[in-house]
Amino acid sequence: MSAATSPKILRPAKADFVALIAANALLAAGALFVRMADVGPVAAAFWRMGLALPLLVLIAGRGGPIRLSRGVAIALALSGLLFAVDLASWHLGIVRTNLANATLFGNATSLMFPVYGFVMARVWPTQRQGLALTLAAAGAVLLMGRSYELSPDHLVGDLLCLLAGLFYTFYFVIVARARDALAPFPLLAASTLASAIPLLALAAAMGERIVPHSWTPLIALALCSQVLGQGLMTYVLGRLSPLVIGLGLLTQPVVAATIGWVIFGERLGLADIIGAVLVGLALVLVRQPDQT
Repeated sequence: MSAATSPKILRPAKADFVALIAANALLAAGALFVRMADVGPVAAAFWRMGLALPLLVLIAGRGGPIRLSRGVAIALALSGLLFAVDLASWHLGIVRTNLANATLFGNATSLMFPVYGFVMARVWPTQRQGLALTLAAAGAVLLMGRSYELSPDHLVGDLLCLLAGLFYTFYFVIVARARDALAPFPLLAASTLASAIPLLALAAAMGERIVPHSWTPLIALALCSQVLGQGLMTYVLGRLSPLVIGLGLLTQPVVAATIGWVIFGERLGLADIIGAVLVGLALVLVRQPDQT
């Protein structure tokens, strides 16, 4: 049984766990470069793919020729399309709602992906797993509770961010299965190519500004989020369970809050600190082996 569907949480290897945390830190930091970019939100998503693609192809090609079965090729094309929809929805939603709502709904994958794992394995969470999920959920609510609000003015943005979380979950499911057949970088290179084309078409159709004046934020976005962040995430998707991956995603709000504090002077309240501690405790729990 693959890691994507195993009902039992074995203690994650230290290197895999570190890679998971690093991936989420890099992905969360990518939002800073999206804010700094002087192109449209969907265009920024395209450049994340387009600028990363040559480097990903170069890295992937070092392993020699890649032979894909028809089924794997279709899965990679579908994963790229799903990732394109995820990024487009997220970037469009984040400018139509407040940051707390966008973070909350955009990270819906942290719940959906573990649920997928348990459904596929046809088991209930163990006591330790249930406690970890409860702590993580409470921590996430506290992290975003001070500024969280549901408002008719934010409805469209909220729905777009929730849609992004849904499609990111579908992307995770396909990539986790494809990892049985491909190494991380060949898989990521193919998926990135499949994402770039629809993102460019959508940005052009929406009349967004595509060519930037400054390339620095977009290059940083491509390296930070796609090559390093998504590269590490693709690696751990073949090695860790959906529960561990899902809980790892909740480190993104912690990183985002820290960036806001350091760069934008957004003071962290007691609720933020307690929320971060609860997420940390949940991650400690899944680092421990289940008692059987």
